[in-house]
Amino acid sequence: MKKYNILALLMLMLAPLCFMACSESDDTVEEFPDWKNRNETYFDNIYEKAKSVEDGSWKIIRNYTLEDTIPVSSTDNIVVEVLEEGTGSGCPIFTDSVLVNYRGRLLPSTSYPDGYVFDQSYTGDFNPQTAMPSQLYVGSLIDGFATALQYMHIGDRWRVYIPYQMGYGTTATTSIPAYSTLIFDISLVAYYRAGVAPDPWYAKRGMWITK
Repeated sequence: MKKYNILALLMLMLAPLCFMACSESDDTVEEFPDWKNRNETYFDNIYEKAKSVEDGSWKIIRNYTLEDTIPVSSTDNIVVEVLEEGTGSGCPIFTDSVLVNYRGRLLPSTSYPDGYVFDQSYTGDFNPQTAMPSQLYVGSLIDGFATALQYMHIGDRWRVYIPYQMGYGTTATTSIPAYSTLIFDISLVAYYRAGVAPDPWYAKRGMWITK
């Protein structure tokens, strides 16, 4: 009886060591390590970079939902890198619909060195001659995307950096982790001034502003 008791005791003592060995050999790799801190640091750095550039190639734009008189922090803004300047005279407003080419991605992660692409209206390299723009309603978009559109002119192509506070916040979606800084490449093709998204098959000619 004592022999079996000693054997059982030895097995209990060895069990944690076996568990540790299995854990150490586990090949599971975290896709988004230290994600909140990495995203906050990244946006802070890109914000400071934009502040230091004075040639107009970078912009800092306040959240359109905030009054100009209200003190704000860096994360109440989007940061814009101007890739191409358009020649259009006007900008969409909150109640407009737009035609845009866009691609949205996250910061680089374990499996995606260029950042995971979570949404896009085109595939491969951007080609304005072949890309088919998507129709979006400005007022239905996240604050960061909607803010950018209301400052864009026809033909503008921007890279927009959106802090998670103006994106999807602290809640994860199916394809976007919580606390994610979003990076969008956006090209504004046209906008519709009436404030109600028209059916593209029945819209009259001239309803879309394209210059």
